[in-house]
Amino acid sequence: MRTLPTVTKNLLIINVLFFFANYVLMRRGIVLNDMLGLHFFMASDFKLHQLITYMFMHAGFTHIFFNMFALWMFGGVLEQTWGPKRFLIYYMVCGIGAGLIQETTYYIEYMMNDMSHYEMINTGLGIIPMGEYLNLMNTVGASGAIYGILLAFGMLFPNSQMFIFPLPFPIKAKYFVIGYAVLELFLGIGGSDGVAHFAHLGGMLFGLFLIIYWRKKNGGGQQIHY
Repeated sequence: MRTLPTVTKNLLIINVLFFFANYVLMRRGIVLNDMLGLHFFMASDFKLHQLITYMFMHAGFTHIFFNMFALWMFGGVLEQTWGPKRFLIYYMVCGIGAGLIQETTYYIEYMMNDMSHYEMINTGLGIIPMGEYLNLMNTVGASGAIYGILLAFGMLFPNSQMFIFPLPFPIKAKYFVIGYAVLELFLGIGGSDGVAHFAHLGGMLFGLFLIIYWRKKNGGGQQIHY
């Protein structure tokens, strides 16, 4: 059985514990996703610590399953390559960076729709006060950090062969990562589906910056290949 390194294992445990805590507390009227999720910075529910806590919350079983599967599959490899301290720094920087990009996306949406001029807004929930609507702009999930991990794996092990369902043939890691990035960009531009696609790209972007910085400092562990 595969032994997970310390940081990867603890990240898995923490995410699962928060997921079940949210489920249990919801039965008592306490919604952790609302308290710890990342709200729009102009909303009354926004708190600075949410830039960290949001990445440990998830919207449902499928959401956490695929994030934790990717963390289990790729995170351990990166931690063994970089060491626990560097891996944890990378994970947190990608997650926080993704949150910052999502906040920017919220702000662009706010400005493009000229929301500052509205006291009330018509939504699928009916006509509600603008302040209440802003509090509904809430992001949860480790996906930003996970996409950063995918990027790092593709850069450090570009020619690793991966079997991706439903493709009947293996694909190199570097092409898998490029394909995912292009897909996220397309989905992000294409419309609103309730998924923070630009946050995913933000995790990749901040991960790229950090890897390049480490490489220039000659402290990035394994040589990065392109």
